[in-house]
Amino acid sequence: MTETSLPELEAILLVGGRGTRLRPLTLGTPKPLLPTAGVPFLAHQLTQARQAGVRRIVFATSYRAEMFREAFGDGSAFGLTLEYMTEETPLGTGGAIRNAAQALTCGPDAPVLVLNGDILSGHDTADQVARHIARRAAVTLHLTEVEDPSRFGCVPTDDEGRVTAFLEKTPNPVTNRINAGCYVFTRSVIDTIPQGEVVSVERETFPGLIESGALVLGYADSAYWLDVGTPAAFVKGSRDLVLGRLASPALPGPVGELLALPGAVISPEAKVDGGTTVGARAVVESGAQVSGSVLGDDSVVCSGATVTDSVVGPGARIASGAVLRDAVIGDGAVVGPGNELLAGSRLWPGVTLPECAIRFSSDV
Repeated sequence: MTETSLPELEAILLVGGRGTRLRPLTLGTPKPLLPTAGVPFLAHQLTQARQAGVRRIVFATSYRAEMFREAFGDGSAFGLTLEYMTEETPLGTGGAIRNAAQALTCGPDAPVLVLNGDILSGHDTADQVARHIARRAAVTLHLTEVEDPSRFGCVPTDDEGRVTAFLEKTPNPVTNRINAGCYVFTRSVIDTIPQGEVVSVERETFPGLIESGALVLGYADSAYWLDVGTPAAFVKGSRDLVLGRLASPALPGPVGELLALPGAVISPEAKVDGGTTVGARAVVESGAQVSGSVLGDDSVVCSGATVTDSVVGPGARIASGAVLRDAVIGDGAVVGPGNELLAGSRLWPGVTLPECAIRFSSDV
């Protein structure tokens, strides 16, 4: 992604979701603020947007809205100007965009970048904006290629890149390209979305524009792309950033097998690799093995414990001999000796599992 010469490009960042698929991680923290490769998830998006030429961003907030302002303030630390607009009741993607647009300052013909706050993407956002301007499109959608498009709605285009339809999930998709959640709107098009109403851009706005004959473009590529809406995807996103599979100027250290935050203590006799993040003041004791995981601030992985592809929340403790694989451990929880939490297990904050030989594979 390279700097663009576009002056004062504005963006809307959709961050109103409750992140229910990521519970218990999101019980107290909105999904876009979860620590990801050592910084809040949105820090990666903000720095990439800045590189793409964005200078001003309006946050479309709802769930725990006050936490976003506390985290990012006026945006000066990122070289950005940030504004915050809150939905009193959820308005859907289209309604959220229209509500946030009240804080935009650009004219009716200006491009406005719209970003979903749960996507990691390596595509060239500046080029997407430039393509939108050159073609004078109503909307330009980033489309990504996936191996199994039957799990998503697919978005076919013609030979000139015009989007021809938005198709629901089907066992026989006509293309492997799906909506990747990054849009460039012409400002006047946003203003046609009804104010204060629940509107879906995917089900109403985009199909309506296509039906009316407006130019809806697809910007298709095969760059890195990930929706971090599930625990497994969240862990993968953090891991990929640490390993350098996706570049991010917000990464607080060099890429490599692990990222250790200030105050972390890792025994020389421990094995920590696979893109693991070890949080501030976290401890990994002798003989512990941690791979591809996220260890929260002040957490402890005791001697002989094994943690693989898992999240250990702040202040949580994993006792000697415990095994985690594809698990999520809530803030302050304790996994006692002999416990194995596998295959999507989730332990709620503050829960203690005493020493036990039972294997858990469901929510606790």
